[in-house]
Amino acid sequence: MSEERPTSDAARQEAQDEAVEDVHVTDPDAWSTACEEDLAAEKARRRAQYGPPPGAAAEELRKLVDAVADKLSGIQSPLFGAVAGGAAQQMLNQAVRQAKAAVEPVIERNPDVFDHLSAAGSELLAAYRSAVEGQERRWTSPETDRRDKGEDPGPGERIDLD
Repeated sequence: MSEERPTSDAARQEAQDEAVEDVHVTDPDAWSTACEEDLAAEKARRRAQYGPPPGAAAEELRKLVDAVADKLSGIQSPLFGAVAGGAAQQMLNQAVRQAKAAVEPVIERNPDVFDHLSAAGSELLAAYRSAVEGQERRWTSPETDRRDKGEDPGPGERIDLD
């Protein structure tokens, strides 16, 4: 009996330790893999529910220019008259082509600028909303005369018109 046999608790503990080591060895990055799978599933769910997400600001501007150009090209106005209709339509189409030709190189050279402008616009809108909501809250709060309570000592004098 020179060899000591491990007790059943010790053997069980060793087996658990080995199992834990096996899990760590087989997939050392299980948490990030699970997170990536969850994120992909959530994106797919949102895409199915809300449609594709908006693209970059430059791409959205390009789509806007194309949509406006299509609408302007399709206008058949009775104001042009029957005789001048063809010439007016040609001039309109030429103006649309020139506008697209002027906008397209700017979009190609500076796509990041449009992203920055979009972000700045969003921040300005958030600041404006915050200011307006604060004013609305103040305007819609129950009317209390702060001067009667001595909370607003101003340079003016309160005049009672009743």
